[in-house]
Amino acid sequence: MWPLDPSRREVLRFAVHCRVLTLVLQAVFNAIIPDHHAEAFSPPRLAPSGCADQAVEVLLGGLSRWDAEHFLFIAEHGYLYEHNFAFFPGFPLALLVGTEVLRPLRGFLSLRSCLLISVALLNSLFSVLATLALHDLGCLVLHCPRQAFYAALLFCLSPANVFLAAGYSEALFAFLTFSALGQLERGRVWMSGLLFALATGARSNGLVNVGFLLHAQCRGFFSALGVRSPLRPLWKLMTSVCLSVLALSLPFVLFQYYAYSRFCVQGTSLPIPKALVQLAVDKGYRVAGGREPPWCSWALPLIYNYIQDVYWNVGFLRYYELKQLPNFLLAAPVAILVTWATWTYVTTHPWLCLTLGLRRSKNEALEKPAPGFLSPQVFVYLVHAAVLSLFGGLCMHVQVLTRFLGSSTPIVYWFPAHLLQSRETLLRTLETTPERPLAGDFPLRQTVPRNCIMGLLYNWKTCSPVTRCILGYFLIYWLLGLLLHCNFLPWT
Repeated sequence: MWPLDPSRREVLRFAVHCRVLTLVLQAVFNAIIPDHHAEAFSPPRLAPSGCADQAVEVLLGGLSRWDAEHFLFIAEHGYLYEHNFAFFPGFPLALLVGTEVLRPLRGFLSLRSCLLISVALLNSLFSVLATLALHDLGCLVLHCPRQAFYAALLFCLSPANVFLAAGYSEALFAFLTFSALGQLERGRVWMSGLLFALATGARSNGLVNVGFLLHAQCRGFFSALGVRSPLRPLWKLMTSVCLSVLALSLPFVLFQYYAYSRFCVQGTSLPIPKALVQLAVDKGYRVAGGREPPWCSWALPLIYNYIQDVYWNVGFLRYYELKQLPNFLLAAPVAILVTWATWTYVTTHPWLCLTLGLRRSKNEALEKPAPGFLSPQVFVYLVHAAVLSLFGGLCMHVQVLTRFLGSSTPIVYWFPAHLLQSRETLLRTLETTPERPLAGDFPLRQTVPRNCIMGLLYNWKTCSPVTRCILGYFLIYWLLGLLLHCNFLPWT
């Protein structure tokens, strides 16, 4: 997919090490810390559990907490309950593909155990691929290899780390989104659109990615105005916009139609095991074939909007209660990070921001664009991050903001990399030290880039306050997420 030059090789090595360490630590924390009895979705196990299944549960059970149970349930039983439709089908389908690969193990493992193994393997793979995709995207957009390198290393220590490992769709979504953005930067619009559509099939906020396609098409339109008659570029722009919106919204529309056919059309209900029917009765879950849900009679019958409203109480300022203050404090670091990044960029490029990144001032046009985070190409990424942050802070359960942004936007990693490079004097010292030669048959002049993030950690006492804040935030959330989430304790 990407040529493994020394930088990418170092990124790959560090990403694999972090994935392995994550799996080991979640197993240790899950074994030594008793689980909290949380009021979370917990369906009964229908298949008998053998010794091998119990061993898998001990080793990988920490990956099945909270919402991960929904994805595992959907992969095993399908969309039986109404509230299951809050979780998009991309990741459950990937898990089913993984279990097919593990079919030889079905002789002594239950389907759930195979799904847990698939979660561990697939999300580790998706996380590593997302790291490489982010590094590739950073090289294309930032035009600063060192900053792209730092950002990729920071992604390995992401504050959303536990959700990139557990049975959530974040790792798959990050891989698809970063890969789609890389293809778009190369001008491969159709491939980018396909990857964006697949990302929408994994998470609903993939719909927002249409902004990247629209902005790229608008840039092409304005650049073509001075070359040819405006009529042809305008027609091309309108056609491209319609196709982009259609392509990215198609997975969402099909998923909503499937839900409508299940709950609003008579005679389409699926057989449900008695134990799961009893769970629906005990918990008040709605199943298909019963009384018609109220959303079926809406002018635009969207089950997703209904679930977010009724089941999760998601809406504008609904979460602004005094008792939710701890959750706001949990989300504060990533919100501050995006706000700081936005302020830094806007104050540096006011004219570029006023013209939506489509036109630059004459002075800026004559100057060579600054490399790194302050590059004009970063504008659309910054707007995307700011919109997600604003929407998440005002309309969502605010504690999910960390994983919401950590798996959706590269700004969360590009801006800290920019701060490290511009404000950490020790980092410049580490950059100028001789680097390790490659082993094997490689020429001696080739070198492996030193992992400067680890170098900063080894020299923690001499780091600047900004560096300590950034690395402290990333490491604390990386570790606490594993400690708390894997034992059913509240986290982001």
